Amino acid sequence: MVQKGEPTSLVKQSLLKGVAILGIATFITKLLGAVYKIPYQNITGNQGLFVYQQVYPLYSTLLTLATAGVPIAISKLVSERLAEGDEYGAQRIFRISSFLLSSSGILFFFLVYFGAPWIATWMGSAKLLTLPIQAVSFALLVVPLMSVIRGFFQGHQNMIPTAVSQVVEQAVRVMTILILSWWLMKTGAGVVWAGTGAVFGAFTGAVAGLIILLFYWRQNRREWKKHSRIAKTTPSSFLDSTRKVIRTLFILAVPVCLGALVMPLFSLVDSFTVTNLLIVAGWKTEAAVDAKGIFDRGQPLIQFASFFATALSLSIVPAVAEARAKGDERGVVERSVLALRLTLLFGIPASLGLAVVAGATNIMLFRDDSGTSALAILAFTTLFSTLGLTSSGILQGLGQVGLPARNLLIGVGVKLFLNAWWVPTMDIDGAAWATVVGYAVASLLNLAALRGQIGSLFRLRGRGFSILGATVLMGLSARVVMGLVSVAVAGSLSLRLGMTLATLSAVLIGAVAYILALFRFGGLTQVELERVPKAGPELVRLLKRLRVLPS
Repeated sequence: MVQKGEPTSLVKQSLLKGVAILGIATFITKLLGAVYKIPYQNITGNQGLFVYQQVYPLYSTLLTLATAGVPIAISKLVSERLAEGDEYGAQRIFRISSFLLSSSGILFFFLVYFGAPWIATWMGSAKLLTLPIQAVSFALLVVPLMSVIRGFFQGHQNMIPTAVSQVVEQAVRVMTILILSWWLMKTGAGVVWAGTGAVFGAFTGAVAGLIILLFYWRQNRREWKKHSRIAKTTPSSFLDSTRKVIRTLFILAVPVCLGALVMPLFSLVDSFTVTNLLIVAGWKTEAAVDAKGIFDRGQPLIQFASFFATALSLSIVPAVAEARAKGDERGVVERSVLALRLTLLFGIPASLGLAVVAGATNIMLFRDDSGTSALAILAFTTLFSTLGLTSSGILQGLGQVGLPARNLLIGVGVKLFLNAWWVPTMDIDGAAWATVVGYAVASLLNLAALRGQIGSLFRLRGRGFSILGATVLMGLSARVVMGLVSVAVAGSLSLRLGMTLATLSAVLIGAVAYILALFRFGGLTQVELERVPKAGPELVRLLKRLRVLPS
């Protein structure tokens, strides 16, 4: 029998190593998730992007309702059973969770598949969206079970199956999207079938991820069965009723679910409102669909910009939680303030820089400059989305798990209200402004809550003008370089290639100018950078090699 406190003989990783593995996997999946939309739009055009972006937020929302928080909840319950030496109890949790989640997945599948014509009509085009909505529903049959298996492995402190399956799932999904959309467009099937093939990638990716998990499961099955048989012959320490297990799962999973649900809701609001509001305002359906597809070009840019804050949030949550657990209030405040200041130092220039190069970037990525004004407006989402991510991470580290979700939900409500007000008069620019304001409200509510707990937030100590000066210098440098390169290559290169060269040159020079000015003007010091968890010392060494900092 497995003794209380004795570890199972599964290969285990330390908690920190497990978090690092999952962090790397998350970064890779987010990177793939941002990149593929650009070639997909190039293959299918604005209407193809419209089809995909209308349907996928719906799938993400339903998937979140069905599974979000489950791996964390299951891993907690399983690890508690294993700590008591109760492998049988851990497997009982797995069986109950598998039945519960698979049942919810089947329910959502039937609702989405058979309700697709009505959902597509509410989204603005039954003709374009019914088939893609039906295609994406099949993933709901697979992903819930996959989330249960991931949680079971994580409960054994084995993060590798989750990480590998996440990367494989996303890679297969992206390959399916690009290969099927290219083939279906080439054969003349049209944007509806191309979009259907693209969203079907959610199913193929899920199947691939499940196969990976089952491979790891088979490797460990004999070990689990042995301990389960031994534990079953003795009084089990896990005698809770099935109802109690389910109730505990819900209590643990619901706060995480609410937090994860809000982000897809921002896109889902646009799916249900933008096209319909444009049609109500007098636009023809085809023009409204095209405009929504153009608006959706901004999604990859927002995702790219959030990478920094996502990485910082992943590192700051355990750092703040660790300091709080030790009763180190000063450490909590210092780490929180540093994270917020670094996010501000990134968010302000990133927003301005994206706005400055919006036109050239639009041509570089999407072949024309349609919707450039909306892209320039959406660029300012970067500041508030990154501040929101970092402040949410700090609040979670302080034990305020539900507060960021509530604030984001308020932001979604503001977004919905402003869409209804501004889209009919400002078209997609109105939707872009509504997104910026929605994120701003959510992040400012987070910051207000943090101010009540840690006091002054950014503590710039008179360095505001230094940061402002560095940002202005960056913007001017990027604008001048972009203009000079555009003039220099005019007539000698294609428009798209010329704008690519201009954009990359502007971003490079602007970034260098900002970093140099920031350290030169005292907006950021080497000591502060060294205090960033994990990445700080590496960044300092890199900047020293580049001679940005003195050796």
